[in-house]
Amino acid sequence: MDIIIADHLTKNFDDLVAVNDIAFRVREGECFGFLGPNGAGKTTTMRMIQCVSPLTSGKLVVAGLGVEKDERRIKYLLGVSPQETNLDPDLTVRENLIIYSRYFDISREEAERRADELLVFFQLEAKRDTGIDKLSGGMKRRLLLARALINSPKILILDEPTVGLDPQARHLIWEQLKRLKSQGSTIILTTHYMEEAERLCDRLVIMDNGKILAEGSPKELILKGVGENVVEAKNDPAAISCLRGNPKVQNFEVLGETILISTSEPQQVIGSLLQTCGVTAASVRKATLEDVFLKLTGRTLRE
Repeated sequence: MDIIIADHLTKNFDDLVAVNDIAFRVREGECFGFLGPNGAGKTTTMRMIQCVSPLTSGKLVVAGLGVEKDERRIKYLLGVSPQETNLDPDLTVRENLIIYSRYFDISREEAERRADELLVFFQLEAKRDTGIDKLSGGMKRRLLLARALINSPKILILDEPTVGLDPQARHLIWEQLKRLKSQGSTIILTTHYMEEAERLCDRLVIMDNGKILAEGSPKELILKGVGENVVEAKNDPAAISCLRGNPKVQNFEVLGETILISTSEPQQVIGSLLQTCGVTAASVRKATLEDVFLKLTGRTLRE
């Protein structure tokens, strides 16, 4: 069942087309990701789903409700964890959850019960009476996630949920999100961490310049976009000339001092490089979602 349906979705800011006639569907109970460089339109799309930014044209339905007419009802069904930390510094960890629950007409008794359960779930029970300024970055991210769940949302929206965290904290949050999904939660996230998207997302879209460039599961996108493997060799004009005439090589690019060759037959490609192209050394690695991302959106730095 599709819990979010977007069709010809468009968002303009004066002369800027931030989201340009896109379509996608999110299935109930899956983790769906939006990937893209800065300015790609992914955050704007998320804000339209949250009913924070009105759409310019097209159709957007969330849990059977139209965003233009049912804004209040949709917000009641969402749990949102923003990229920026906006916890109340004047409240303790537990108080941040209980006070926030008032937006959803949750009774004090029920809010306290849910808050205590979430503090255990996110391993924050020892910090329940601690001030926000005494928390580490990882603890604040976990508290933001706990707050997003206080209303038992139908859809959980996460904007860069592990940004700036160390590997231990990131992996802890990944495991907690996997547990939530296994319990039936629908999760929508944006992330700049390709490994995070590969681990968490059932399906995702890659966006750039307001358009969707590709959609599918991480595995589907990798196989279709680059193949199973990437062969790496040292950049050399003679080797590049040889590769251009090699029928075994369908796709390669040059990145600085390295030649990257996408292939599903790495051993044959390496053999050809060594035997006929004058290459003295080459290595092979598994293709990743990052390879697909950079191929589609380019390697130019975005600010």
